[in-house]
Amino acid sequence: MKIVIAPDKFKNSLTALEFCNAVEEGIKSIISDAEIVKLPLADGGDGTIEVVNYYLKGSRVDIIVNNPFFQPVKANYLYSETSKIAFIEMAEASGIKLLKPEKLDCKNATTFGTGEMIKDAIEKGATKIMLGIGGSATNDCGIGMATALGYRFLDKNNKVITPIGANLSRIVSIDVSEIYRKLNEVSFDIACDVTNPLFGKNGAAYVYAPQKGAREADVKLLDQGLQDFAKIIEAVYKIDVQSIKGGGAAGGMGIASKVFLNGVLKPGIQLVKDLALFDSKLDKVDWIITGEGKLDVQTFSGKTIQGVMTSAKAKQLKVAAFCGIIDLEESDIEKFGINYADAVINHSKNLEEAMQNGLHYVKEMAKEFAKSLL
Repeated sequence: MKIVIAPDKFKNSLTALEFCNAVEEGIKSIISDAEIVKLPLADGGDGTIEVVNYYLKGSRVDIIVNNPFFQPVKANYLYSETSKIAFIEMAEASGIKLLKPEKLDCKNATTFGTGEMIKDAIEKGATKIMLGIGGSATNDCGIGMATALGYRFLDKNNKVITPIGANLSRIVSIDVSEIYRKLNEVSFDIACDVTNPLFGKNGAAYVYAPQKGAREADVKLLDQGLQDFAKIIEAVYKIDVQSIKGGGAAGGMGIASKVFLNGVLKPGIQLVKDLALFDSKLDKVDWIITGEGKLDVQTFSGKTIQGVMTSAKAKQLKVAAFCGIIDLEESDIEKFGINYADAVINHSKNLEEAMQNGLHYVKEMAKEFAKSLL
C-alpha cells in the first residue's frame, strides 16, 4: 500500500513535517509494510519558508536592506547553491511585521528593500526566484523594488522620483536603460493568493491600504496614483493592467512582478506543489492524507487542502483529511471529495489540550485510519 502524506501546518500546534512524521509512525504501527511518501505543503502563509526548504535544501542568507521607510533592517532569504533557486518573502524587507502599528503609513512606504534582496540573490547565482508577496506595508506598485533593480521612474522635469506610493501620479516615463544586466537571465514565480485588480473599489488602495495606515484621503490619493501609473504601464508594456487578476496584490506588487520581473503569478499552494513536483509523485498511490488546523469554508478558497484535492481529483485518488477542527457538515465534506475525515478535537478534552498534544492525537488518528484499511 502506498500513501502520500501532504498536510499544511496546524498553526501554533505542529508543523507540516511533524504531522508527516506522526502519521507515518501511526500507520506503520498497524501496516508495517506501507510505502509512505512525505510531501509537506504550505499555501504561502506562515511556515511556508520551512516547507520550501524541505525541498530546496538551501541555506538562509542574511542581508542588510532598506525597510519600508528607507532605514536599514536585517532580512534573510533562502538560497540553494545546488538548484540555483532562491525563495524570498517581501515581508522580510517591506512588511507590516517590521513596523509598529502607529508607524504604518503606506503612502510613504517603499518596496526598495525587496528589490535589494532580489538583486543579492541574483548576484549569488540564482537563476530562478520564488517571491512571496504577502504581508506588505506598501502601496507603491512595486516601483521601489524596480528602482533597486535599475529602473528609473521620471517626472515631467526628467528627474528621478522617490519610489513611494505618494509619488505614483508624478511619473510620466520609465527609463529602462540602466536595468540590472542579469535580470532577464532569471525566471520568477510569484506566490499570489488574491485576485484584486490594481485600482478601483476592489483594488489595492481601497481594499488593503486602510490596514497599512492609510486614511480616507490617503486611499483616494493612492488609488489615483495607481490609475495614473497604470496608463504609463499600459503605454510602455502594451498590457491591459486591470485584466490581470492579482495585479493589486501587495499594494500593486502583483502587476509590478509581471511587468518589471516578467514573473508568473501563482497561488501559494501551486508554487509549493510545483517545487515539490507533487503531481509527478502520485503514481500508483492508494491514499493521500492531508490536513490543516481547521477545515471550513475558507478551505475551498486557495488553501492547502484545496490544492491537494485538485491533484487528487485529476488522478481519481482517495483522500483522508486529519484536521484540528472540522467546521463543515458531513455532506459538505463528501461534496468536496474527501473520503475520510477526522479531527483532533473529537479525541481531546478541549481546544487548549488539543493544541498542546496535537502530535499525539494525529498519531492516534493515523492508527485508527490504518485499521479501517485492513
